[in-house]
Amino acid sequence: MEAYEKIHQLHHLIETGTAADLPGPYKVGVDLGTADVVLVVTDSQGNPVAGSLRWASVVKDGLVVDFRGATTIVEELKAEVEKTMGITLDKGATAIPPGTVGRNAQACGHVIAGAGIEPICQVDEPVAAAKALNIGHGIVVDIGGGTTGIAVLKNGDLVFTADEATGGTHISLVLSGAYKITYEEAEVLKKDVSQHRRIMPVVLPVIEKMATIVKNMLAGYDEYQDYPVYVVGGTAYLTGFGEEFSKAFGRKVHVPPHPLLVTPLGIAMFG
Repeated sequence: MEAYEKIHQLHHLIETGTAADLPGPYKVGVDLGTADVVLVVTDSQGNPVAGSLRWASVVKDGLVVDFRGATTIVEELKAEVEKTMGITLDKGATAIPPGTVGRNAQACGHVIAGAGIEPICQVDEPVAAAKALNIGHGIVVDIGGGTTGIAVLKNGDLVFTADEATGGTHISLVLSGAYKITYEEAEVLKKDVSQHRRIMPVVLPVIEKMATIVKNMLAGYDEYQDYPVYVVGGTAYLTGFGEEFSKAFGRKVHVPPHPLLVTPLGIAMFG
């Protein structure tokens, strides 16, 4: 199954609450995002078997700010997928933004452990996305709720990572201020595809800032200038995001289908 086909399959499984009839052994990944928590199960080849997603605000700027809430959500997602698959999930992987260290990095592992999933691996988020996209040479930009991280791969090996605190949260804050609505209402507005064309001029400066941040991260690394660039994360769902990011970045970027699910899929592949 090709990378984009796997992403489409995962989206279908989550939307329908079903499981693919694929043999084990299975791999489990949990993505603790700023705006959502996703649990994904794949087979040994990285093909999606099942998954579940919950919108939540238990993480901020890559840090777990509601440990009990995060643990409860993972417990619920675990129970849902276990019921769908008819098995018990006991081990898995999780991920963190690049540069997260110490107790902040350990917190994600503690969350899934508290939910009954033994953490066996922890990976940088953009590295997980690169795994899902099966990238040998390329640059992955993972725009989360609170952070924008990048991973550069050469011959399949990670050669550079970086992370900055700008993400989808900042888009919601701008919408909240511009339309004089609450942050929660701005989140709903941001997810409404029918409103994307209307809000694009308002959020465009934030998208341009994201592109500039990534461009500055890569400054001085001329050998990476010809590498294809992939942008993942929920913010990339915005209609026209890829085109506007490309303009500000100075070269074309690729936005995979269902960009919110790329990183969770990759995390499971490490599980």
